[in-house]
Amino acid sequence: MNSPRVFQIIPGLALCVTVAGAAYLVAHVEHALFGAGLLEPLVFAIIIGIVIRTLFSDRQSWRPGISFSSKTLLEIAIVLLGASISFATIKSAGLTLIISVAAIVSMSIYVSFAVARLLRLSPRLAMLIACGNSICGNSAIVAVAPVIEANSDEVASALAFTAVLGVASVLLLPLLYTYGGLGAAQYGALTGLTVYAVPQVLAAATPAGLVAVQTGTVIKLLRVLMLGPVIFTLGILQGKAARRAGRPTSYRNLVPWFIIGFMLVVVARSLGLIPLNIVNILLTVSGGLTVVAMAGLGLSVDIRTVASAGGRVILASSISLLLLVVVSYFVVISALHA
Repeated sequence: MNSPRVFQIIPGLALCVTVAGAAYLVAHVEHALFGAGLLEPLVFAIIIGIVIRTLFSDRQSWRPGISFSSKTLLEIAIVLLGASISFATIKSAGLTLIISVAAIVSMSIYVSFAVARLLRLSPRLAMLIACGNSICGNSAIVAVAPVIEANSDEVASALAFTAVLGVASVLLLPLLYTYGGLGAAQYGALTGLTVYAVPQVLAAATPAGLVAVQTGTVIKLLRVLMLGPVIFTLGILQGKAARRAGRPTSYRNLVPWFIIGFMLVVVARSLGLIPLNIVNILLTVSGGLTVVAMAGLGLSVDIRTVASAGGRVILASSISLLLLVVVSYFVVISALHA
């Protein structure tokens, strides 16, 4: 990156970092007031970014840094996210469980996409909702977005309403443990199959005890692993669509560099090439870069576009999540004995 390019990036990047810092501060205050973080810093970063974009005119000097933050930093964050996955964990789960999780995720993506399209959402927004609900919420949405060329308004819409449903699932899912006749392992499996983020899985599974937490975490990590194959498949489909439309494409575009990097980091973690203390650092850096990237996303969002799709987005997300919970419930009570 040459010096003039660096100087062009600095104003917008500094703004994104400032917004990210404010998001962490708000999240800290939220935790102090309520004893738990109901919304993640990345959601606050989007909200603060949108507010700033709405209150202040879009400055030309901000654009290069905002673009760098929302794209390049996000891609680096996705690569580092690979450190959260180890083949040893996957192997310990067993082939049957792996196949079951893959089948449920695949079915959920298909059904969620169909529901969103029936509600007349754009194909890209429908796919963001489908992958967010089916794989790992926010992380899946931000990873899939550049592959399918989703715009900032679509990403913000998917993230905003997925965040609300993520909180709702943590608060409401324990009712199924209390009144749904599930054992600890069954309930843990249900949380792993349906709750979006790993911290949310821990929060939702904790009322059922350690067995539920352990089961939920393993299954959740299997869902996260589906991110690689899903994005690879979407890249292939996107390339085919581009060729049919007469747009130039290349093999490099079919598999984004950050997905290759993601898989390489997974392999390195599995081979023991990344010490555990370094893993924690990489995941912390990944989380921080994601928050900065989401600040950039918020700063490039047109709130009117997001608001116009709000009702249909929340309906599509809610129906998709409800269907996933119902299917997962019957799967776990059939496959696991209380």
